[in-house]
Amino acid sequence: MKWNQFRLKTTTEAEDIVSSMLMDLGIQGVQIEDKVPLTEQDKEQMFVDILPQIPADDGVAYLTFYLEEEEDPEAVLERIRRELEEMRSYVDVGECTIEESQTEDVDWVNNWKKYFHQFSIDDILVIPSWEQVEAKDSDKMVIHIDPGTAFGTGMHETTQLCIRQLRKYVKPGAQILDVGCGSGILGMLALKFGAAHSVGTDLDPCAIDATHENMKANGIREDQYEVMIGNIIDDKEVQDKAGYEKYDIVAANILADVLVPLTPVILHQLKKGGIYITSGIIDDKEETVTEAVRAAGMEVLEVHHQGEWVSVTARKPE
Repeated sequence: MKWNQFRLKTTTEAEDIVSSMLMDLGIQGVQIEDKVPLTEQDKEQMFVDILPQIPADDGVAYLTFYLEEEEDPEAVLERIRRELEEMRSYVDVGECTIEESQTEDVDWVNNWKKYFHQFSIDDILVIPSWEQVEAKDSDKMVIHIDPGTAFGTGMHETTQLCIRQLRKYVKPGAQILDVGCGSGILGMLALKFGAAHSVGTDLDPCAIDATHENMKANGIREDQYEVMIGNIIDDKEVQDKAGYEKYDIVAANILADVLVPLTPVILHQLKKGGIYITSGIIDDKEETVTEAVRAAGMEVLEVHHQGEWVSVTARKPE
């Protein structure tokens, strides 16, 4: 089946209210394109250390939406145009031109699966649910991960750096805190390596479902882990709930610019002699993070590189 695709030109001022109008008319999945700068909150929730360069906001926004081929587009477009004209009395909706094209039907739910296949991190096999373990990998530790809306499949270098350090430092019965847990992969692997309990924190509510789904898929009991939403850097409630001087290891696979304010805070969650594993650090921010770690009174134990990414492992004094 084919779909009719429509691209409506409006303004950034009106994009939210126009999107809401389209949804009220029964149109779902509106895609917005604009040049509005990222907010500080947006940046905090991005798991990248190099942010995209977005041109200056020109006030223009494009809203793309789809109608089924058998649906009468003229009737729908007429209603949209009437609504837009009414909006002009209280908001600048711009020129409101609508470009039309056709696109082939796409299985949006499953189409991305062709891009994610099983792979190995040393002797760990990470495999999605729709693939089978091959005979040659039968002796590997098998981890089931289905990519979702939360960050972390293990494919990225930063995650792999953390995994290797966790494997080195996790001892039987260890308590783990994963800051920016995303899919829950680090806490899950720490439990597989012998940890007794894992706590994850994240800013993205999607992390809750993703962590529960991945833990369940890998046979982790619900009493072995916990995940909470909030910013442990400045949210006292999250800090209290996580607990103080409780963790043998704290892992944080996030931006260097977040690690700097996180480090002196997370010191209070670590036990004396506890291990602090950081990653997500682009190579030119290595010194920034090591300085923050030392300034917090911790000893830098190891610095590892993979590609252009860096992991810093440190220890809290006894």
